[in-house]
Amino acid sequence: MGLSASLFSGITGLQAHGDKMSVLGNNIANVNTVGFKSAKMHFEDAISQDMSTATGIAQVGRGVQVGAIYADFAQGSFETTSESTDLAIGGKGFFIVKPKEEETTYYSRAGNFRFDKDGYLTDPHGYVLQGWQVQHSTGGIATGNSTTTTNKVRTVGVPTDIRLENFQSAPQATSRVNMITNLDSGEESHSDSKNNPYFSLFESWNGTATPPLGDSLYGYQSTIKVYDANGSSHNVTVYYDQVTLSNAGGKKVWEFIVTSQPNEDGRVLSNSNFSTTSAAGLLMTGTMTFDAAGDMTGISAFTLKSGVGAGGVKNLSNWTLANFSQDGLPVLTANFLSTSNASFTNSVQPTTIEMNFGLTNQDLSGSGVTKGWNTGSAAITNASQIGTDITDITRVPNFGKVEKSALSSTSYSTGSTTLFMSQDGYTAGFLQSVSVSRDGVLTGRYSNGQIQELFVLTLADFNNQWGLRREGGNLFSQTRESGDALTGLPNSGGKGSIASNSLEASNVDLAVEFVNMITTQRGFQANSKVITTTDTMMGELIQLKR
Repeated sequence: MGLSASLFSGITGLQAHGDKMSVLGNNIANVNTVGFKSAKMHFEDAISQDMSTATGIAQVGRGVQVGAIYADFAQGSFETTSESTDLAIGGKGFFIVKPKEEETTYYSRAGNFRFDKDGYLTDPHGYVLQGWQVQHSTGGIATGNSTTTTNKVRTVGVPTDIRLENFQSAPQATSRVNMITNLDSGEESHSDSKNNPYFSLFESWNGTATPPLGDSLYGYQSTIKVYDANGSSHNVTVYYDQVTLSNAGGKKVWEFIVTSQPNEDGRVLSNSNFSTTSAAGLLMTGTMTFDAAGDMTGISAFTLKSGVGAGGVKNLSNWTLANFSQDGLPVLTANFLSTSNASFTNSVQPTTIEMNFGLTNQDLSGSGVTKGWNTGSAAITNASQIGTDITDITRVPNFGKVEKSALSSTSYSTGSTTLFMSQDGYTAGFLQSVSVSRDGVLTGRYSNGQIQELFVLTLADFNNQWGLRREGGNLFSQTRESGDALTGLPNSGGKGSIASNSLEASNVDLAVEFVNMITTQRGFQANSKVITTTDTMMGELIQLKR
């Protein structure tokens, strides 16, 4: 040990402060790099050497060395952009990207993604962003005390490449029609029948005439556009007319028919096409019962049974109680495309539509054609068995167990109007734009008005994120020190939320970096002084012998 040891101590100081200046320079160089996380260098003293003193053994330090270089994962500020695929993570987590057709996985905070020519959502290196596919489900107006179904996103399988292979939205045939109306309780009956008073509209309809039903034969009508499996639209009209009752205890009954354009009725009878008959376009007939307060208490619905020839389509004995869907709604068959074995509800491939007027049947027990229906003491199976006595409304069948929806049809003393109507079908459409929600759900908006959830982004977190290896290009890779990636949905399980049209800026603080640069410069300067001073002392030592 001697003066030369001081030289080496000074050298370690120069080396350490030089390395720290490299770290500071790298931070400052990346002050505008998307998603960049700055680094901090920590020094530690080098091993000490024992030496003898008057009081015993003491230690003298041998300089300094780099102890650790830690990344600073503090949140960077958000920069607003005009691209919906510019994404930023607010909180913990990393995007997961993979090279195409490779199993190598990288993690990044930089969210500047774009769709390439093959439909992949990629970063600037062409690495594909990972996410789960969304399981699609349909919904409609709900029953009970709620009016909407759950919109929770369900994912399918494991994380995969986010890719839009088909920029077109396939058409979907209508499977439910919601028609909620208020029917004026003061409206008079416009269509009467002595033989079948509950089916006056049914008898007045003539599918071979133009128009099939005269304007003076009904009290109110409401039309909605529905779609077949090919995406073509069709008008479905529901006609209403009040039945004149006496001694009914304040109750009111409205008859209704559900119809389509006769020339668009593609149902096939046993020996002819339905569109050539007088019942062409007549899809369902039935009644609605209201109490004295105007609230709906019951519905009857009838559809044509299979195996009927053209001559029997307007015979009420061939119109049987409608089947129920699993949701407890009466169903009709609208075979607009003239598909084989799809014209009746008991066909091999029926094209059924649920009709929701605001009541559902919670009891689907029973057997045969009366399954789910409460027909009282008389076993009513078809429309002709209701009879001509308009005062005996107890013979009108009803649901076995009625549940009223939060939104249901009424018969109040106000003008007839449609309160709510909707259907779940749509035509084909082309992708117009995409957006990403806070929960990382990638949604496509199509020209047919549909908004379809496509993917959910996958975020990864690590027990020791400081153990990740920097790979350059805003990428990190997993190491043994970092542990395995903990993947999950954004905005859940402690992972951050997603901000679309935003990029996370570098978290480099120039003020802090410049202050650290000053202290590093002074440290380097001080260590150089150790060397020059030691050199002067060694020069004095050499001068002892002249």
